[in-house]
Amino acid sequence: MSLRPDLDLIVQELADEMRRRPDRGEVATYIPELARVDPSAFGMVVIDGDGRVSAGGDSDMPFSIQSVSKVFTLTLALGKAGDRLWRRVGREPSGSPFNSIVQLEREHGVPRNPFINAGAIAVTDAIVSGHQPREALGEILRFMQFLADDDTITIDEAVAASEQRTGFRNAALANYMKSFGVIENPVDYTLGVYFHHCAIAMSCRQLAMAGRFLAHSGVQPSTGRSVVTAERARRINAIMLTCGHYDGSGDFAYRVGLPGKSGVGGGILAVAPGKASIAVWSPGLDASGNSHLGRIALEALVKRTGWSIFGV
Repeated sequence: MSLRPDLDLIVQELADEMRRRPDRGEVATYIPELARVDPSAFGMVVIDGDGRVSAGGDSDMPFSIQSVSKVFTLTLALGKAGDRLWRRVGREPSGSPFNSIVQLEREHGVPRNPFINAGAIAVTDAIVSGHQPREALGEILRFMQFLADDDTITIDEAVAASEQRTGFRNAALANYMKSFGVIENPVDYTLGVYFHHCAIAMSCRQLAMAGRFLAHSGVQPSTGRSVVTAERARRINAIMLTCGHYDGSGDFAYRVGLPGKSGVGGGILAVAPGKASIAVWSPGLDASGNSHLGRIALEALVKRTGWSIFGV
């Protein structure tokens, strides 16, 4: 389906509007490397099924995708384990902060969904099984490069090291799950891969390219190759809609009306099914750890295009 002919203008206007706004949120400070990011940055890219790109702002500046990587590790893990994965992680919204341990204690070590930290660590453990950590990480990175059709995508080692030095809560989550048998591999192995895939650096253009298969029934339009079945793409989108923004997921669905996954690096990958893949980046976060201006820009984009999955 073709995009509106004025989409280039819409994206440019939104980028200009967001760059002028004074309310930018707060950059993540608990990961020291992320605290150094310029809060005035803003980028946005929309790519349709024909590969046409509409870009605005800092669309080619790499940033740490952080938890946006969890969409792709979930895709990989489902390819390996199929529905057996759901024995180790749930599919329900958490209603709690992304690094909460409270629900793990109440629910016997099984994380509520694959997008909170505990759930993503369990998903990473499924990928690590049968591999050395370096092999598992290489598989994740190659998958990202394949999806984006760009072998220049790399891991920001400084961010990964920063996370490893300060990731005490994630270590607590992983060890707690290990005590229930949810984590099968050595905790250090799984956490090392987790910290590194969260430290993958991508631009909005690369991220929007990587997410195109979710907008087009599991098929990557640039190659025509099926990444996942249409059913699996639909189900990943459903989890993005209900769980992709932590305890702000309901508000994001209410305001934007698209499946989306955020990261504390300020990125959001959003999917307009059958229409486009969208990536937006603004480092300042709201109280739930989601990009403040990213959400506002996506809400404005949906209003101007009528792309909400709930109708105009």
